[in-house]
Amino acid sequence: MLSHAQVWAAIDTLAKRYGMSPSGLARKAGLDATTFNKSKRQTPDGRLRWPSTESLAKILDATGASIDEFMGFLESRDSGGAKRTIPLIGLAQAGVGGFFDDAGFPVGAGWDEVAFPNLGDPQAYALEISGDSMQPLYRDGDIVIVSPGANVRRGDRVVVKTLEGEVLAKELKRRTEKTIELRSHNPEHPDRVLPMDKVAWVARIMWSSQ
Repeated sequence: MLSHAQVWAAIDTLAKRYGMSPSGLARKAGLDATTFNKSKRQTPDGRLRWPSTESLAKILDATGASIDEFMGFLESRDSGGAKRTIPLIGLAQAGVGGFFDDAGFPVGAGWDEVAFPNLGDPQAYALEISGDSMQPLYRDGDIVIVSPGANVRRGDRVVVKTLEGEVLAKELKRRTEKTIELRSHNPEHPDRVLPMDKVAWVARIMWSSQ
């Protein structure tokens, strides 16, 4: 699986490859200069901090590096570069019956496949984003990696499927026993509030291909 050290080492390698320090890379990406400092990689009590997918997307955009190049840096690190093939489907197609079980785990035939470093989750799958409700975070055609078994917390990017078959990629604002509130990053699209009894499942987005 991807380790904390492996991800941070890949960021350091990306910065060096493009002639920058980690601080210089952060500034070029429009982030606080201390975002990638070694002191920011864990909390004072020793808990590990991980870079957000938004930060990773910004540094790839700032350097012009491809996701494949960044993955190459990941694969050269201490996880041994293990890759596996995971199922891939389009966001719109995911609303059709037969691709997920009642808990949101991928099942059945009809999936495409994509190679991705091993996340340690045998049920992880990939979705191809359609639409613009999550721009500029996710654009039409971007690939997101979803872990249906991961814990979901406020502020996480998530995929939500309703009982009516609608599939949404949003940010989780709030969830109670009765409702779930979802944020659309594109101001042209309204936020959504759904009754929990109309939601089939919620799964966390772990990575994006930006």
